[in-house]
Parts: sequence; C-alpha cells; structure tokens
Amino acid sequence: MTKTATVRARIKPDLKEKAEHVLRDLGLNPTQAITLFYRQVELHQGLPFDVVVPTETTRQTFEDTDVGRNLIVCKDVDDMFAKLQI
Repeated sequence: MTKTATVRARIKPDLKEKAEHVLRDLGLNPTQAITLFYRQVELHQGLPFDVVVPTETTRQTFEDTDVGRNLIVCKDVDDMFAKLQI
C-alpha cells in the first residue's frame, strides 16, 4: 500500500532535537518512529504506555532528584540491598 497520509505536529525544537538524537541511536528516522508509535496504538487500542498524573510524593521526588537533593548513593547492588535491608 502506498504511503500518502501526512502527520504534522508542532513541538519545541529542543525536544525534537533530543528525541531525534535518541532515534538515530536506535537506527530509526522520525517517520519510522511515528509509524511504530501508531502501530502500537492500533495494537493496544490506546496508548502503549500508562499515562498518569504523578502524586505529590512522586512529583517532589522527581524535583529532588533533578537537583541532587535527598539522594541515597550506592556503590553497587550489594550496597543498595544492604541500605534497603533486604
């Protein structure tokens, strides 16, 4: 089947640049990525991932980690399990 439909969207230039860099690393061009996304929407009969509004705790955790606040740094997986006490 011939590809004749067009999808147009306006997005922030920096988001486009960063996303296309990741896509290139994956060996995909934007058209292939959009086709992949649409195919997944079709197969899932909806978005192929959960979309949720973060809780206040989650939002605060994201904000804290972005600025390096309240972090627990582990040397390795054994250190992490020890700190988690498991």
